[in-house]
Amino acid sequence: MSTPETATTAPAKNLSFPINFLWGTATSPTQVEGHIQNEWTDFTAQDGGNCRITCDHYHRYPEDVQWMSRLGTNAYRFGIEWGRLQSAAFAPLNQNELARYVDLLDQLKAANITPMVVLHHFSNPPWINAMGGWTNPATIPAFVDYVQKLVLALKDKVYLWNTFNEPDTYACVAYLLGGFPPQRKGQLGQFRRVIKHMASAHGQASRIIRRDGDAGRKPEVGIAKNWTFFHAYKKFSLWDRATAFVCHYTFNKFVLDAFLGGSRRNDSTFVGLNYYGRVRFHHFCAMIPASGTPVKRLKDFGFDCDDMVERYPEGLEKILTYLNRKFQLPIYITEHGAASADENFRERDLRENLTALHRSIEAGVDVRGFFYWSLMDNFEWQFGYTKKFGLLAVDFADEKLPRTMKPLAGVYEKICRENAVRP
Repeated sequence: MSTPETATTAPAKNLSFPINFLWGTATSPTQVEGHIQNEWTDFTAQDGGNCRITCDHYHRYPEDVQWMSRLGTNAYRFGIEWGRLQSAAFAPLNQNELARYVDLLDQLKAANITPMVVLHHFSNPPWINAMGGWTNPATIPAFVDYVQKLVLALKDKVYLWNTFNEPDTYACVAYLLGGFPPQRKGQLGQFRRVIKHMASAHGQASRIIRRDGDAGRKPEVGIAKNWTFFHAYKKFSLWDRATAFVCHYTFNKFVLDAFLGGSRRNDSTFVGLNYYGRVRFHHFCAMIPASGTPVKRLKDFGFDCDDMVERYPEGLEKILTYLNRKFQLPIYITEHGAASADENFRERDLRENLTALHRSIEAGVDVRGFFYWSLMDNFEWQFGYTKKFGLLAVDFADEKLPRTMKPLAGVYEKICRENAVRP
């Protein structure tokens, strides 16, 4: 019998993922494409930047597909910009712009990369914004018409459809916090109206996708819900606990119920989960860098943060267990990533979250893919170019916008190629 002094510790095992698991990256049109006309075109971010060129993915997508192959990924989640394809409600699709997206899909297929197409990612055509955006119920049939035309055009190339990315974030930041266009604050009624209209549009679009999108493989459709845990820093602080509860009810429960509650669960064949971490409140203040609290000060409180939110890997396992139990639908991690210049921090964050994800799968949760946010550094909405989420660095000071791999990209490449996380 060995003693504690002489016993050897068994080496940790590789964490292997299911066969055919999707390992991908993610982007959105406004953040990477450039040359775009929507409510963000004339928006100036906090750092003075804008989205008029960004990464020029619009012209450079062939190169970026090569980068995806170099990273070993087998999936790519990206948006198709509605305003590029329709010049007015119920108009025919712009065939030149459609051909560009078709070419992107063909190049992905040639590289053995499965596409997941996002139909709405925080932007609208100018003519939709002119009539009040998603506060106007007339947007619903216009969106459904667009989806019907697009699905008929792409059904032989796409089977994974993501109708809305983070409807909670879009409605909250646009109508409660004022960070997104149209930059309104405290409009709770408009927030709720936007969510209800998007939920209705999702249901109608889903029925069209499942009816018209079958080209030999049954289509899958769902939303991508951003899940943030809201907690009080001190559990005995009643006011902070009340604040956390109100945020949870508004941004998590209300939104999930709108899209997936009751019979609306039948409108989705999967649940997309965007997960980054949690927000803790201290004297009514959200203790996260995105709200202006310096990272150094948060470290003094014992918080582990990137440049946006507090990291909370164990929360990923909690929310996956909850979603699996409540909806019994397959799940895709449609976004997870960290914004930081500290690559060691980002690697630790990735490994800790993938370990939590692996535990969930081992416990029986049907998770089918993981999309890292993001493929490359890009225009991070109201923050501009100060938040670095990319696996690839982009030199925005160079008009050629060269891409280079960051250290985390090599770590992720190994995970993707081995379909496993090594200890």
